[in-house]
Order: sequence, then structure tokens, then C-alpha cells
Amino acid sequence: MERIEHHASFDGWQDVYQHESTTLGCTMKVGVYLPPQAQHGKVPVLYWLSGLTCTEQNFITKAAVQRYAAEHGIAVVAPDSSARGEGVADDPAYDLGQGAGFYVNATQEPWAANHRMYDYVVQELPALIEAHFPVTAERSISGHSMGGHGALVIALRNPGRYRSVSAFSPIVAPTQVPWGHKAFEAYLGSDREVWKQYDTVELIRTVQERLPLLVDQGLGDEFLESQLQPDLLRKACDETGHPLTLNLRPGYDHSYYFIASFIGEHMAHHASALKR
Repeated sequence: MERIEHHASFDGWQDVYQHESTTLGCTMKVGVYLPPQAQHGKVPVLYWLSGLTCTEQNFITKAAVQRYAAEHGIAVVAPDSSARGEGVADDPAYDLGQGAGFYVNATQEPWAANHRMYDYVVQELPALIEAHFPVTAERSISGHSMGGHGALVIALRNPGRYRSVSAFSPIVAPTQVPWGHKAFEAYLGSDREVWKQYDTVELIRTVQERLPLLVDQGLGDEFLESQLQPDLLRKACDETGHPLTLNLRPGYDHSYYFIASFIGEHMAHHASALKR
């Protein structure tokens, strides 16, 4: 882990590291915020997954998360949203290829060699973080849009691994919307049964662990009806009895202005679970 940025923030440190990923076959960048409590002992970790086109920079520079991480004594780890670099498969469109990994393990060419963000987030990244930083094995996970989809899917598919999960504007049913159709067809092939393993609404129907879901959605979001459709999540949770807090926020859009407005509530949600 090579540190390439180092910034004092709320008596802690907002750093950026890079490392060679064996899972993704490329150099990855990761934002790591260590709160002041980490100077005296190990702290729990929130993993944040960003959305389409984002890098590790968007969340750490726009969400104002450091204030709340310092208040609650939580490290925040925010990786880039996909494999990147020369030799990594890409596409001219913003919603496929580099910056659009969708937190799946691709099985189709030319994507399979590098686009394995699911394994990176679940396995390689936490192993590195827990080996190199003063953190515990207590984890929570959150994200935005494509990253909200990733956070929900990863938490639901790995019972006991995360203390809590939340999402802003998540793609809750990618098997039913255009973004998901395009990405899953490319990364996973044409078998739609395979797609369901990365679909929150489908997973809710079969999971054994009833980890409560906290979801915030802006009602002024331009992608609300076409890509996000939170009512599908509400319906699935109602049918299965899965605990869900769905906050519909009038006037808020898909931007980091929205995330920054409510990140404090999400951090309190995760702090409560991590400190139990």
C-alpha cells in the first residue's frame, strides 16, 4: 500500500493509497480516512462503494463524511469504482467498462480478466485494510447508485460479514432496468437466471439473514423512474418481512448535494450497529 495523498481532516487523516490488485490485475486507488481514535487503538470500518463514472475521489471530497467518521470513531474506506488502466477492457459509453464495474465478477470476454469488483470488495480489499491499518474486523458497507446496488448485494450475499448496510439512490433491481440489462448482458452473458445473484430485489426473497436496510432516495432524481425504482424494493421487503427504512426525500436529486445532506444519518446508523 503506497500512500499518494495525505490530508489532515477533523483531527484525523484523509489519505489515498494505491496498490497492485491481484484480483483485478491493475493498480487500484483507495481513499482511507482514519479518525483521531485510530491513534489510540483499532476502529471499525465503513466501506463505501461509489457510482457510475466515479473514482475514489468523489466521496472523500464531496460527501463531508470525515466529520461524522471522526465523531463516531469509524474508519472509512472508499475504493475506485472499477478496474482501470492500460490493458483493462473498456467501452466508449459511460455505463460500461472502466468506471462501470457494477460490483460483479464478470464471466464474459473481454471483461473477465479485470472486472471482478465483487471479489475485490468482499475479499482482497478488506484483507489489505485489516493487515495495514489500525482497524478491527467489524465492517459496515454503504454506497450510491451503482455503488448502492453493490453495497446491498454484497451485504445480502455475505451473512455475518457486515454489521449494517445502507444506500443512497441504489439500483435495486438491475435485472429490470436498462443500466442493468446492458451491464449484465456484457459482463455475465445472456442467462438471466445468473443475473439474479446480483439483484437486491431477487436476493431479498431468498436470504436468511434479515439485515435491516437503510435507503435514501431523492424524489427529484432524474433516474428515479427509469433506473432506480425503489418501490420494487419496498414491495419485495413487504412481501418477505425484510426490515427496510426507505426515506423518500422531496426535491433532492442524484448528486452529492443529496448524499452530503443525509450522510450524517447514515453514519449514525452504522455507528450504532458497529458499536453494539
